[in-house]
Amino acid sequence: MKKDKVFTHFDANGKAIMVDISDKENTERLATASTSISMNKKTLQMIKEGTSKKGDVIGIARLAGIMAAKKTSDLIPLCHPVSLASISVNFDIKENLNTIKITANCKLNGKTGLEMEALTAVSIAALTIYDMCKAVDREMIISETQLLFKSGGKSGTFNRND
Repeated sequence: MKKDKVFTHFDANGKAIMVDISDKENTERLATASTSISMNKKTLQMIKEGTSKKGDVIGIARLAGIMAAKKTSDLIPLCHPVSLASISVNFDIKENLNTIKITANCKLNGKTGLEMEALTAVSIAALTIYDMCKAVDREMIISETQLLFKSGGKSGTFNRND
């Protein structure tokens, strides 16, 4: 029988705490997350052609995602600061859907996972696209933000496709 999951960010009295990871072993940890941003056809074409008045939308969104992953513990109150070994933020333009799928891959060797870093990276990359294009398209929709994969640590591997 599977043990019930416990919320680890609360003490016995229900007060918020930062989880103590001092006794955990360092392991290689990977996390992948994704999100999508949908827009009108004209906006997607502008991004694809690089004709936005604000510059290279994809390039700036990539940098924003990387920077956000590095600052995750400053944004999420009980999230541990981690030392990312690598992060990549990638964009897949789906013209038939007028959508850009954003994927972030994070890696480290440490005591705690980095799912939040990957999720933060894709979220901020999408918000950056929205910010850079809102003057021409306020109807953009950010959706389907999700963890796709994580490995390492005591809880093992999670793969959304399994």
